Amino acid sequence: MYRLLLLCLLSAACSAQTTQQPIEQPLGFEEYDPVSTLKVPEHKLTKAKFPFIDVHNHQGNMDAASLKNLLQDMDKLNLQVMVNLSGRGWGAEEASTKFFNDAVSSIRANSPKRFILFTNILFGGIGKPGWTEEAVKQLEADVKNGAQGLKIYKSLGLNVKDSNGKRVAVDDPRLDPIWAKCGELGIPVLIHTADPKSFWDPMDRYNERWLELKLHPGRRRGANDPVPWEKLLTEQHSVFRKHPKTTFINAHMGWYPNDLAKLDSVMKVYPNTLVEIGAVIAELGRQPRAAKKFFEKYQDRILFGKDSWVPSEYATYFRVLETEDEYFPYHKKYHAFWRMYGMGLPDSILKKVYYKNALRIIPNIDKSQFPD
Repeated sequence: MYRLLLLCLLSAACSAQTTQQPIEQPLGFEEYDPVSTLKVPEHKLTKAKFPFIDVHNHQGNMDAASLKNLLQDMDKLNLQVMVNLSGRGWGAEEASTKFFNDAVSSIRANSPKRFILFTNILFGGIGKPGWTEEAVKQLEADVKNGAQGLKIYKSLGLNVKDSNGKRVAVDDPRLDPIWAKCGELGIPVLIHTADPKSFWDPMDRYNERWLELKLHPGRRRGANDPVPWEKLLTEQHSVFRKHPKTTFINAHMGWYPNDLAKLDSVMKVYPNTLVEIGAVIAELGRQPRAAKKFFEKYQDRILFGKDSWVPSEYATYFRVLETEDEYFPYHKKYHAFWRMYGMGLPDSILKKVYYKNALRIIPNIDKSQFPD
């Protein structure tokens, strides 16, 4: 009898274990992606209200077929003029010169009104006798051949080393003749210095870019890798100060889109600078009232830029700039786990951001493509 009772109890326990629901583990931050239940008006824009100029784009193919495909996507967005900042591609000197010459020829033959090319500096060999003079000469030749501006990559200050193996600072005096020549030629310099400050901060639970750094560990830097973040920005501002007659476009809002008071102080001190909004729309979208005030104040010095060429992502930019929508998602969680809000900029400011400011500072863009 005792044995029979024991067998029944064991059988019941086993049956309970097989029917019991598994215990759910807590979701990790990476998996948590709630769908908002908020019911508010939505304006999911896929096309800009006005034709616009994207001053921050990178294209590795500029042949006839590539331009045809680009134009189809551009027309869907109302993107009237694309500025390819990678005018010399990403190869060594011979390959980069071929890319530049081929791109210029293709643009002229296929769509001269819709594409603008910037050139780049090849820093290999900096420090050797005559390097600066040759770099200036090449810059002049590129502008003569069709370049309308100069793009400086973030490698300057981070990775570029001279012939002695030393880091080349952003404000290295050997580069001064290049900045000065841009002023003489009347072309702008779009300069990208450093990365978001969070990349230099400890990767802990307080770091807003924790998920991005986990997914892309190569973006993480030590506090002094290769120098503190603040030093890189100080070097960049030194260039602005030393060359007041040269127009500089500070890429990514100078990495101060999350500190508009600081950016305001920088722009006050350096009136020869403008900013573009590539890759920082998430910062503007979470502070719509402060951002709108900033755009009102600096409406003549802000340019539209996107950076990476992913046509579907432009919708976020249009929505933040044009609408007053509330609490809508960004297109990349690892850039912004928060929600966006629209600034609802008036048409007068939108026109300046979308095209008027770029028309003023970038040479040889056909103005007839844009409304008054």
